[in-house]
Amino acid sequence: MDSSCTIIVPDADVLTKLCGTNDSNLKLIEESLGATIYARGNELCVEEENPDIQRRFKFIVDRIIDEIEDGAADSADAVASILNTNARADQNSINIVVPGGLRRVYPKTQNQADYIALMRKHDMVFCVGPAGSGKTFLAIAEALRLVLSKQARGIVLTRPVVEAGENLGYLPGDLEQKTAPYLRPLYDAMEMILPRDTVARLLESRIIETAPLAYMRGRTFCDKILILDEAQNTSQEQMKMFLTRMGSGSKVFITGDLTQVDLPNKVQSGLTQALALLSRVPEIGMMRMTGQDVSRNPLVKKIVKAYENDTNKN
Repeated sequence: MDSSCTIIVPDADVLTKLCGTNDSNLKLIEESLGATIYARGNELCVEEENPDIQRRFKFIVDRIIDEIEDGAADSADAVASILNTNARADQNSINIVVPGGLRRVYPKTQNQADYIALMRKHDMVFCVGPAGSGKTFLAIAEALRLVLSKQARGIVLTRPVVEAGENLGYLPGDLEQKTAPYLRPLYDAMEMILPRDTVARLLESRIIETAPLAYMRGRTFCDKILILDEAQNTSQEQMKMFLTRMGSGSKVFITGDLTQVDLPNKVQSGLTQALALLSRVPEIGMMRMTGQDVSRNPLVKKIVKAYENDTNKN
């Protein structure tokens, strides 16, 4: 094992953001590693024989570079988040590498890292939390990883067709065209991970299938990844029907936000019932995200926090 590990950062602007004002980011990384980092031109080097420290150094710096290149608004916040997550999570389970993908997918919070670990440990995982907390995006990324690495035969995407306070009226076209507007957020997530033409090819070949919830009764899905998004808008009957579609070799990921139920007043959410009934089944993973896990525009986190505070107050 070499006594040092060197990373070349060819982009000077990325290197400046990575190091931080007066090398403040490098000092945080040094504290986390317990080792000294040297900046030499466009290179960062840690002189340490311990292979674990070398591996962590490379992992942390590569992650920070990815975050900066993805447009992280504040490199200091990105570094702090990465170091906090990196300190507790298992190194082999906190990133999602999709074959042929545009980018690696990293969790931005500890809950997101735990969520990825749950999806790899359990065949059925519920994840509830506010908008922007990564629950759907990470489920899509993990599903794509499993399919494109030949660990599953396909992905089935579904959402309940419930409009958020608006009546869109009659939609023209065949079944897929009618449901496309409801599934658009799932397509957007896939196109952040894979080239658009790859997504189109997977859809055309039916490796990725969209199945309206109302049309899933009677089907059994084997060796597939089933993703139910916006699950808070399922009725109790719909949720039971969906959960029992799971065949051998399949995984099921259910995501939803209990603060955004769009069902009629007298209809009880199937997600609420499922969480209560299945919470003691050890083979089922359950993750609850909070406003601290929101990773969209920083303003979204403040909006979610304001609504959480109002709910707690009332």
